Amino acid sequence: MAGNSQRRGAINKSRKGPAVGTGGHRKRGLEGKGPTPKADERPNHKKYKMAKAAEKRRPQAPRKRGDDSEWAAGRNSVLELLRADVPVATLYVAEGIDRDDRVREILAIAVDRRLSILDATKPELDRFTDNAVHQGIAAKLPPYEYAHPDDLLAAAREAGETPLIVVVDSITDPRNLGAIIRSASGFGAHGVVIPERRAAGMTASAWKTSAGAAARVPVARVTNLTRQLKAYADEGLMLAGLAADGDVSLPDLDLADGPLVLVVGSEGKGLSRLVAETCDVLVSIPMASTLESLNAGVATGIALYAIDQRRAQA
Repeated sequence: MAGNSQRRGAINKSRKGPAVGTGGHRKRGLEGKGPTPKADERPNHKKYKMAKAAEKRRPQAPRKRGDDSEWAAGRNSVLELLRADVPVATLYVAEGIDRDDRVREILAIAVDRRLSILDATKPELDRFTDNAVHQGIAAKLPPYEYAHPDDLLAAAREAGETPLIVVVDSITDPRNLGAIIRSASGFGAHGVVIPERRAAGMTASAWKTSAGAAARVPVARVTNLTRQLKAYADEGLMLAGLAADGDVSLPDLDLADGPLVLVVGSEGKGLSRLVAETCDVLVSIPMASTLESLNAGVATGIALYAIDQRRAQA
């Protein structure tokens, strides 16, 4: 009967396709699968396994997320960090590097401090340092451990000393931050507080500029600077902000010998509006010419010196 799908050799025209025959499946099965992969690309081949084992032995590139480590690249930069006693987690040296006087001194310091020294290829150093001019050598700094702002006040009270804390408002140059930390260490401040966003943190440059003072002076980081200033005020500390148009001249600051927070503004704009309004007093540094200005690091050093001298006379 014509069209009867039950006949031997007939084709079933239902949606499920032919019930008899290969329907082309065997033809597709006979088609080639392309060129044979290279030996080091086949998972079961000896060369592939050897390449993977060698890759595991190489230093791993720094993680882009969740790793706050800092990197210093170049012979001069790494040498200056080591001379300044900046903590270094690992030293990476290119294979076959030309060992000039700087490299020999770097390696001597590293051996003396028992630092971890690893060999690395040039492509690996390029990745580690984001293609900086590393000259075959780079140093990895451990993530900085920020203190809690309450710890600064607690340390002053435990030592039986009058609290002196430096609060930095949006300093963006890490060298200025390092200079502020160095001055804080030199004039007896109990710590430095910095904002978490839109401000310099404890980078390799800040470490180097502090000349090792960052290892002695705790640095705290807060999400809301104004709120922290109010918290210090609630603890009995007075808030003095440095400003070019301050109402009180630095030599006339009567609050210097009491519990004090010195607030320093950013390099360009100075104190932000909310921070300035939170301060109890705005202090200016008298200068010989109105055309001259001081950067944040220098201004902080002068102010801390004046406060230290006032306290010594009290």
